[in-house]
Amino acid sequence: MTTATTDKDSTVRALVTQWTSMDELLSSLPEDAWSTPSALPGWTVQDIVSHVIGTESMLEGEQAPEPDVDVTSLPHVRNDIAAVNEHWVLALREHTPARMLDRFRDIVSRRIEALRAMSQEDFDAPSWTPAGQATYGRFMRIRLFDCWLHEQDIRDAVGMPGNQEGPCAEGALEEIVGALGYLVGKRAEAPDGSRLTIELTGPVSRTLHVAVDGRASVVPELSGPATSTLRLSSDLFTRLAGGRVSPEEHLTEVDVQGDAELGAQVVRNLRLTI
Repeated sequence: MTTATTDKDSTVRALVTQWTSMDELLSSLPEDAWSTPSALPGWTVQDIVSHVIGTESMLEGEQAPEPDVDVTSLPHVRNDIAAVNEHWVLALREHTPARMLDRFRDIVSRRIEALRAMSQEDFDAPSWTPAGQATYGRFMRIRLFDCWLHEQDIRDAVGMPGNQEGPCAEGALEEIVGALGYLVGKRAEAPDGSRLTIELTGPVSRTLHVAVDGRASVVPELSGPATSTLRLSSDLFTRLAGGRVSPEEHLTEVDVQGDAELGAQVVRNLRLTI
């Protein structure tokens, strides 16, 4: 169980900034853009917004609507969380874009009020999260990652890039960094003794190191030369972690130095989302 403290004030500020950015994006979309297919199977731009509305609504104690169809029969619904998400998507699919924007603003304003009223002790309290039992603050960090990534999904679908750097992008990146040891050690099966460096070239610039000593973990610096070094943009890194793009189709966009086989294996196993 994760018990590390997540600073309440900075996390709430980041969420407010994130929801404000999404509001500005949605407000700028022409009505027909809401029906644009996204990279998420089965979902349009409007469906992504429905998912965000639904999750925040449930955090305010609202139950997911019961659909008239068995959502588990849909090919893109692969687990219980996805099934609940789909309940909201189906329930809001007939809403107009204007009504969707009203609902988004309503639930976001209520969430901001609720979050600001919470104490640091409330953030440190045990809570279920999509990553397992942890704290409520940890859940809010995941919400920042999820909302930021979904804003990028919308921007990719409509061809309007933005919000790729700054506190929201940095916060989303931290969620991936927290899982990097698992992704490199367990998923990519990097052998014991391996040393990996990941250089993110922007818009968020960061140098990350992972050492495998019995288990893989993120470290401030390596004790020796890197077995493999990967250089790629933070945009590609977050999309790989989010499962938004095929690793095989983007391997040539990653500059791998050193052990090319290990580097490619890591790229193929960066997916964090379920």
